[in-house]
Amino acid sequence: MMSSRFEQAQSRSQTPVDLVDRVRLAIAHGELLPGQHLVENDLATMFDVSRGAVRSALTVLDSDGLITRSPNRGARVRPISISEAVEITELRAVIEGLCAAKAAQRATASERTELRRLDARMRTAVEAGDTTAYSNLSETVHQAIREIAAQSTAVDVLDRLRYRSVRYQFSVARLPGRPRQGAEEHSAIVHAVVAGKADKAEHEMRSHLESVIGALYDLQTHGGLYGVPGTPEQVSLTRPS
Repeated sequence: MMSSRFEQAQSRSQTPVDLVDRVRLAIAHGELLPGQHLVENDLATMFDVSRGAVRSALTVLDSDGLITRSPNRGARVRPISISEAVEITELRAVIEGLCAAKAAQRATASERTELRRLDARMRTAVEAGDTTAYSNLSETVHQAIREIAAQSTAVDVLDRLRYRSVRYQFSVARLPGRPRQGAEEHSAIVHAVVAGKADKAEHEMRSHLESVIGALYDLQTHGGLYGVPGTPEQVSLTRPS
């Protein structure tokens, strides 16, 4: 089933690629905080790997834009401003809208069944008040639609944005009422894809991500992406009319 490829990603045997994914997830979930100094020895202990493996992983994470490295300050988790998060989501709206349309045209019977299952699980998570499960399922739905779409170039671009966007999705999901609204938006996308309505699927995906942009602006009144009020992006960024 599709979900097994997504949801079992963290259970694979340890390889250099797996270590990169584990550090990415630690950054996305807030275990490694924005601006935090990344010490090779500490990371090697944290993930039970060699310093050489950590060094290789940091090189990849630097190229992904998740960390910054400098000769004097070493490696640090790169903060993402609200303005950057908005730019990422605007780009995602265009590309993922295309993917949703293609998925509606290509989805097999088994893939449609899997999307319905994910939709039901997301609604259950919202009813249970499980924000973390909702956020994880949101990412899974998006990833499933990308795979169904089979647009390799689009997926390459989205993969580069994936871990940067996951970092603020968890903050958005904590906004009051956001999980319920998000579940309804995802359900609309799933229904359009399952029904084979390409134009509708693209519209619903774009509408959903435009809604996420609105939620990002709302975060300004809730302490920003990382719960630190008064940051420069909060002062200078205004919602467009």
